[in-house]
Parts: sequence; C-alpha cells; structure tokens
Amino acid sequence: MNAQIDAVILGVVEGLTEFLPISSTGHLIVAENLLQYKDAGETFTVVIQLGAILAVVFFYWRLLLSKLGELFQGRPAGVRFWVNIVVACIPAAVIGLLFEKKIKGLLFTPTVVAISLIVGGIILYVVEQRRSQMAHAEEQAEPDLDSITMRQALWVGAAQVLAVVFPGTSRSGASIVGGLLAGMNRVTATAFSFFLGIPLLGAAGLYSLYKARHTLSQVEGGTSAMLIGTVISFIVALLSVGWLLRYVSRNDFRGFAIYRIVFGIIILILVAMNVLHTTPA
Repeated sequence: MNAQIDAVILGVVEGLTEFLPISSTGHLIVAENLLQYKDAGETFTVVIQLGAILAVVFFYWRLLLSKLGELFQGRPAGVRFWVNIVVACIPAAVIGLLFEKKIKGLLFTPTVVAISLIVGGIILYVVEQRRSQMAHAEEQAEPDLDSITMRQALWVGAAQVLAVVFPGTSRSGASIVGGLLAGMNRVTATAFSFFLGIPLLGAAGLYSLYKARHTLSQVEGGTSAMLIGTVISFIVALLSVGWLLRYVSRNDFRGFAIYRIVFGIIILILVAMNVLHTTPA
C-alpha cells in the first residue's frame, strides 16, 4: 500500500484512540502490523502522537493559560492544579525512563496487547458496574479540576504505571480508572487524563524523536508521510476529545470496556491464524 495512504490510516487510528480508554499503542501496533508498515525506530508513531497532544493543547488553550496565570500569581487553585499534574506524572515517567528498552523489547507484541486489552476491559467494566450500583451524584458537563486532591492525583499516577509497563492497557484508560476509584466523577477524571497526556506524552515523544533523529530518513514515506499522519492525527484527536467529554457527561465507560474485550479476542484469533506476527513491534 502507498506510504501516504498508510499515513492517513495510522493518523486516524492515533487520533481516534489516543484519548479514548482503548489503547492507542495497542491499536497502532496492530494497524502497523496489518499494513506491514516499516516504522524505523518508531519515529513515525512518535511524530503523529505529538499531533494528538497538540490537539489537546489547542482544545484547552484558554484553560491552560488561565491555570498558568493562577500559578504565577500564587493562587491556591492554580498551584494545586500544576502540583497535581506533576504528582500524577512522576510514577509513569520514572518507570518509563528506567525500563523503556526492556518493555519495548519484550512486551510490544500483539499477544501482550490483546491480553492487556481484555484484562483492562474487565477491570473498567467492573469499576463502572460497581459505580452504577452505588448512590452516585449526577455527572456534570464541565470538569471540576479544582476539586482534585493530591491523594487522587497519586491514585491516577499509580494507575498510569500499568499502561507504561503493559502495552494495550491504555494510558488514558488507566488514568481514568484511577480517577474513578479515587472518587472523581467521569468528566473530571477524563479531562484530568487529557491534561496528563500533555507533559507525559509530549516529553516522551520529543525524547524519543531526539533519540531517533538519525532514522528520520528511513521512515517509510519520508517527511511527507509524517506530515500527513501528524495533521490527520491532530484533526481526528481534536474531534475525539470534544466528543468524549460530551459522551461521558451522559454515559459510562462500559461500552468501551466491552469493545476492549472483543477487540482483544479478535487480536488473539488473528495471532492464532498467523495474520498478525507475534514478534515485538
């Protein structure tokens, strides 16, 4: 298939899945495997991921500027917001830096992705099922970021470690589940997950891009493919973020949980049929 067409497909996959609790890494591993796309040094994946991160910055630029202003003015709400971001990012960042090579070398396979999707889907379903059986407050249309405590941020940070270690877990899914278990409502947990993606994925992406700078010319389709994939990822992610916030203000995550389980089973079937390769991506 033409590399530019592959770039469009992968850009759509990245944009759709980066912030939904269904694992963008897992979907990209499977998509690149099926397309037989040669991503030298995972450079293409890193670049288009940055497109999705820019979409969140664009979507929330007014709120981000407001929170920065509050921080520099020493207002408690602004200081607490940025402290919570840092606290929630530290566990995943440390684990990622220490074990990145081992994780990518051993666990970036369709089989591991499938198992992580299924297990994560079951956990997400159970969490939502228990919430539905409790007397719960009405979900709100706007996130209440000022209500997040450091304890809740630590819960989210600890949950995100699972996504770093096991591809297919989903960073957004893990952080959302961590937020729900810590007492956040769905909209706040989802929005907080978006914000955590900016420093975590942004820093990881830029770092990986720097390390892979010598392989840029080896990426299939070259600069044009990376540009196309990044633009598509940005546009689709921008639409996905707005849609997800509206969706979770009226619905729970059980639909995503079922999707994860079904998709994981499909991947295992494709592996058994030798349609997907089981070697690390």
